[in-house]
Amino acid sequence: MLKRVTPFTLILLIGLCFTTLAQSQSKLNTAQLDSTLSALHQLQLFNGVALIAQDGQVIYQKAFGKSDASGKTALSPQSSFNLASVSKQFVAMTAMLLKEENKLQYDDPVQKYLPGFPYGNITIRHLLTHTSGLPEYFDLAQRHLTLLDTLTNEDMLQLLVRHKPALEFEPGNRWAYCNTGYVLLASVVIKVSGQPFADFFAERIARPLGLQHTFVYHFKGPTAPAQRVLGMRWENGKTLPDDLISIDGVVGDGNVYSSAEDLLRWEQALYTEKLVKKTTLEEAFQPVKLSDGSTHPYGFGWGIAKDGKELSHTGSWVGFRNLIVRDVEQKRSLILLDNSGQGHAQQALRNWYEGKAPKLPSSLLIRNVQIIDGTGSAARLGAVRVLNNRIRDLGSLSPLPGEKVVDGLGKVLAPGFIDTHSHHAGTMDERPEMLAVASQGVTTIVSGQDGESEPMDSLAARIKRRPIAVNLASYAGHSTLRLRAMGLSSFRRPATMAEVDKMKVLLDDELKAGALGLCSGLEYEEGFYSNRDEVITLAKVAAAAGGRYMSHIRSEDIYLDDALDEIIQIGREAKLPVQISHFKIALKSKWGQAPQLLARLQAARAEGIDITADVYPYEHWQSTLRVLFPKKDFDNLASAEFAVTQLVDPTRSIVSRFGAQPAYAGKTLSAIAQMRSEPVAKTLMHLVAEAERTGETESIIGASMADKDVIDLLKWPHTNVCSDGTHRSHPRGHGAFTRVLARYVREKKALSMEEAIHKMTGLSAEHLGLQNRGLIAPGYYADLVLFDPKTVQDNATFQNPTLLSTGIEQVWVNGKAVFVKGKSTKEFPGVLLKRE
Repeated sequence: MLKRVTPFTLILLIGLCFTTLAQSQSKLNTAQLDSTLSALHQLQLFNGVALIAQDGQVIYQKAFGKSDASGKTALSPQSSFNLASVSKQFVAMTAMLLKEENKLQYDDPVQKYLPGFPYGNITIRHLLTHTSGLPEYFDLAQRHLTLLDTLTNEDMLQLLVRHKPALEFEPGNRWAYCNTGYVLLASVVIKVSGQPFADFFAERIARPLGLQHTFVYHFKGPTAPAQRVLGMRWENGKTLPDDLISIDGVVGDGNVYSSAEDLLRWEQALYTEKLVKKTTLEEAFQPVKLSDGSTHPYGFGWGIAKDGKELSHTGSWVGFRNLIVRDVEQKRSLILLDNSGQGHAQQALRNWYEGKAPKLPSSLLIRNVQIIDGTGSAARLGAVRVLNNRIRDLGSLSPLPGEKVVDGLGKVLAPGFIDTHSHHAGTMDERPEMLAVASQGVTTIVSGQDGESEPMDSLAARIKRRPIAVNLASYAGHSTLRLRAMGLSSFRRPATMAEVDKMKVLLDDELKAGALGLCSGLEYEEGFYSNRDEVITLAKVAAAAGGRYMSHIRSEDIYLDDALDEIIQIGREAKLPVQISHFKIALKSKWGQAPQLLARLQAARAEGIDITADVYPYEHWQSTLRVLFPKKDFDNLASAEFAVTQLVDPTRSIVSRFGAQPAYAGKTLSAIAQMRSEPVAKTLMHLVAEAERTGETESIIGASMADKDVIDLLKWPHTNVCSDGTHRSHPRGHGAFTRVLARYVREKKALSMEEAIHKMTGLSAEHLGLQNRGLIAPGYYADLVLFDPKTVQDNATFQNPTLLSTGIEQVWVNGKAVFVKGKSTKEFPGVLLKRE
């Protein structure tokens, strides 16, 4: 079976229906099938003809829709569709006819009939059974033909002669669906019969069986009959042609046309000897035997199931999606011809015949919205149609019959926001609604940050056990790898070569399980004592797997320049994308230097290093008190005094947790110093020492950045938005994304709405390597947020950090509404996203 091909992209989709189809009831419920197909047609998911027969007698037959994109001619059971790969059974029959006349033998080499064919060990049987090892001809044609050329059978043969592409396996050793083989088979028939294939086909098959609407048509053939159906597709509310292309001067793998009525005549003739002997057909319906003695359930142009009691084939090419099934045991025939380019009717027919309850796709239209699609392009008024979990169309769309409709009332519809640095997953078992993020419009969070991660298998098990409302992806944490390889008591040193080797194995396992790449937290002690060589070595493992590197860099204050040099070197030597996580300038004397730092990163990009960043929209960070000692000299008073004068403003820096003295939580460093009647620098030292002595948790929200730097970093074209948030403590966990929209778009006008959304969606997906996420585009997953740009607002504060945002109207994850009008819908469609 073939799939639609563009002039620049040639794609093979193998299409054989080996699914066993059997409905146990003695009488088929055709009313149910009719209802299902009618609904699919109304939803623009089916346009074609269906026919069901019992013992050769039609018990259901109906045409739905038009014969081409113009919509002028209605389809009928006599309409002739391009059968695509269903054509192969007819081509196989032409070879069988010649074999019965002793004009060819199945085990003859193809070279006997096609002089110059460069593979002497390929036989006619190999072509018939897809065991030749030949590569598909599409790429060969694309590489060597111009846009003005039309490929013919002879052209394809000459491409093989001239270029002799390597076989994919020794003929007969394996089964691999191959359109090239059937084009060659048709060429053999032409050579042996001495007739054009269309003439031989009409003389030996179509006319003897009375197939009045069955013929061969391609670009190099005769004029097409009037009943020829043209392929089409529905796209953004419009019906567009989707028919033959430049390689359609060939015949063999497709381009036989037939009607539903004729296909039934053809299928019924196979119970007779009208064309060939019974013994010839019996051989054609046997599974192919491979060189090692095993078999594969494919004969001559038919897929085989139920020990030969069921034969079938599908066909897919440009706008055509076809299916024929012969239930030999129950003497039933199923035929479906579709020129809409959709596969939904095929699946519906299969389900119906298996006796399964019909399951129609869910269709949702979000209309009257300002679409900001995540690319950075200007907003445009329109509608978006969602089919199941993906976006199907966007543009000027009208509701379809039975379709759910949401009126956006002129508000903004954007892709769901992607939080590239999140810690919300830590409590997702207790908070599966994920209100902290969903209320901001976030539909995907990324964990494994700051060097700490949970194994991918564990994350998958947690989501399976307790589904969540949003999507989750994760990096593999460098610090986690270090602790596993080095132990809890000995990580404060560079790793040995043997320990690095252990880390490499652990990392490779996580990458194979779907981790996005490697993430480090080099400012924290678990990662701080690693050297550059260790990190570069591990980054190369990530690069080899197609992964990425993200880092809480080694310093965000006094060693910032050196830390930037390190991540640039990692990108240069490991040759993978690198991202600075929550990029900030946390040293007072360096405030205002964002332009110089960004120029340095831009120079690295010009060198070919794919370096990017994410930023959260606050002047306060949150971390451990220990990061205020960059030299790890926690008992050095001079370092403590430097910290409270250059690294944080103690009057605005809040101790958010302090297990050893819970009364300190929520108070500033200055306030605690006053309580203790001591200088603030000594208080800082004492807090660190007391937390270490007691083993209790501690955390500080440090006021450490300048808003001008935040804006400059945020505006860099290669910076996306993140939160670095949790479900508690810092307001960024509940308000980072809405704060960007309210403060930096609406109030400060530092970014346009389109720029901001790009930095929350499409750019974020690009920086993570996520496929089919982050844009409003056909085929992308339906992660969407509807919000009011006039009222969207973050409400979380340092005093009340868990207040939900307002102005977010609805949020959809994978097509399901998870947040509506300030409340969770109790839907949990989130999935674990893996590196692709």
